[in-house]
Amino acid sequence: MLRILPGLLLCIAVSLVAWGLERIELVLTGRAWIETLVLAILVGTAVRTAWEPPGRWIPGIDFSAKFLLEVAVVLLGAAISAQAVRAAGPELLGGIALIVAVSLGATYAMGRAARLPKKMALLIASGNSICGNSAIAAVASVIGAKPRDVASAIAFTAVLGVVVVLLLPIVATLIGLDAHGYGIVAGLTVYAVPQVLAATAPAGVLAVQIGTMVKLTRVLLLGPLVLVLSVGRERGERGRLPALHRLVPWFIIGFVLLAVARSTGLIPETVLPVLAILATALTVVAMAALGLGVDLRAIAAAGPRVSVVVTLSLLLLAAMALALVRVLDMNIH
Repeated sequence: MLRILPGLLLCIAVSLVAWGLERIELVLTGRAWIETLVLAILVGTAVRTAWEPPGRWIPGIDFSAKFLLEVAVVLLGAAISAQAVRAAGPELLGGIALIVAVSLGATYAMGRAARLPKKMALLIASGNSICGNSAIAAVASVIGAKPRDVASAIAFTAVLGVVVVLLLPIVATLIGLDAHGYGIVAGLTVYAVPQVLAATAPAGVLAVQIGTMVKLTRVLLLGPLVLVLSVGRERGERGRLPALHRLVPWFIIGFVLLAVARSTGLIPETVLPVLAILATALTVVAMAALGLGVDLRAIAAAGPRVSVVVTLSLLLLAAMALALVRVLDMNIH
């Protein structure tokens, strides 16, 4: 706890600043144009760009960005009702799997066309198509990617992820997406689970539920991808299959268990608001930690080819997500 405390307190401080800025928005304009979740990313990113935290701050920041985020995801399971899952239907679930598969292949092809190394192209394809940094880290450990390639891929997905969270609600309003359709688009295009929350919160509870479910479906596809890459590798130490916990993270299992408990009535209705508040608070702290890990200057070191491939891949994902919404007749007005 002593090692974690400095960084954890820093993340909490950034979260409180973000909460205070939202209060100021409410007082001055009557509404929160930028939610606390997004403000936490922005404030954390500003702090990290202006000041690199020394080593003693890092354990707490990492703890907040990883463990607190995972706990928040587990608690979010209580917000997913059986009605929301039934509303998705097999067509949506099949569409998600198809889009992820197409995005993986197309992004890898873009990377190779841009003359990126094979492993770098695969890292970008995995991060963009599935779950950003988590997918990049998992795939890198399997394929033996170079540290500088991993750093470049993570730098771009981290920065671009913040941009998507900021722009997506504006774009959705301009094209007239309803809450259900917007949740699908956000879940398919935004990188991290807390960023999905930030992007969908302004659209209401339904958008948050659908966005979270779609996003976690993408995350679950990381297991098959890692398994295929592991099996396909050359013989040797790195060719061994990863442990089960690498294929299905514990927080995904916890999320599903809580969702089942909610749907079967094991969680009292009176407890649900408390769990929702706790999940939101932990998510804000995790968002602050994620922001503290983004240095805007790092994007310059990765090169224009990576920037082009990541951006084109994201645009492709967004286009396919909108096409899926149209195919499913999700009411684009």
